[in-house]
Amino acid sequence: MVNRNTEASETAIRRFGELVRSGEVEEYSGELRLGIDLGTANIVVSVVDAQNRPVAGDWLHSSVVRDGIVVDWLGATSAVRELTKRLESRLGYEFVSASASIPPGVGAANATIFRNVVEAADLDLVELVDEPVAAARVLGMSDGAVIDIGHGTTGVSVLENGELILSVDEATGGHHMTLVLAGNRRIDYDEAEALKKDPKTQRLVQGVIRPTLERMATIAAHALDQRDLPVVYLVGGSSSFENAPTVFTSILGRPVIRPTEPLFITPLGVAMKEPYHD
Repeated sequence: MVNRNTEASETAIRRFGELVRSGEVEEYSGELRLGIDLGTANIVVSVVDAQNRPVAGDWLHSSVVRDGIVVDWLGATSAVRELTKRLESRLGYEFVSASASIPPGVGAANATIFRNVVEAADLDLVELVDEPVAAARVLGMSDGAVIDIGHGTTGVSVLENGELILSVDEATGGHHMTLVLAGNRRIDYDEAEALKKDPKTQRLVQGVIRPTLERMATIAAHALDQRDLPVVYLVGGSSSFENAPTVFTSILGRPVIRPTEPLFITPLGVAMKEPYHD
C-alpha cells in the first residue's frame, strides 16, 4: 500500500528536525519511546509518544560507525549515555529501554554489537530495526523501495508488506562527495566537508559532486533491476542536495520522492512501533 498520509508524515519529520536542532521538547503525557540511530557521521536519538508523535530529539557528530560496523564501542556507548541523559533532563523523564537501528545486512555478529552498545548505556533493548524499515514507518510505506544515502554508503532496500526482501549496500556516500570536492577545490578534507554543508555554496557544490550522485543512482538502478514498485523514496543526509531527486529520477527512469529533512527520517522511525499515521 502506498502512503496516503504524506502531509502528516512530512509535518512530523519537519517538527522532529526542529526539535533536534533547537533542543525544544513537546508537551506529553503517558509513556515515551526512545530510538537510537548510530550513523556513520552522526548519532541521533529520537523520542515519540504512544501516537508516534515526535516529542524530542538530540544528536552528536560521531565517527563510531564505519561501513555499518561499530568501530569505537566505548565512544558509541558514552555518546548514547550522554544523549539519553540530556533528553531525560529536558523531559523530566527516565528512560529504561530503547530501540536501535542497524544497517541492513550487517549480520548477526555485528548486530550483537549494536545491542551491546545500548545495554552498556544502561538501557534495555526493545528492538533492533533495519534502517529502511525505520524509514518506511515514518513514511507510512509498506511496499516500495528506500534509497538511503549515508556518509559512507548508498543503501537500496525493497519492502513488501512491511518486510525487507532485498538489501544492497555499496561504499559510495557523502564521504566520497567530500573527497571529490576536496580534490576539485584543492582544499583539505575538513574544509571540503564544511563547504559541502554550507547552504550558501550549494550551487557550486552540486556541479562538482553530480558525478558522485550519478554513481549512487546507478547503484540504485542496478539493485532495483527494473522492478515494478509503487513508490521509491530517497532518504539520508547526503541526499539533501537540491539536484539529488532529479539525478535519481533521470537514471532510474521513474519518479523518486525525497521527503523533507531526509537526514532525520530514519532516526525518527527507530522509536516508532508501527507506521506513522495522523
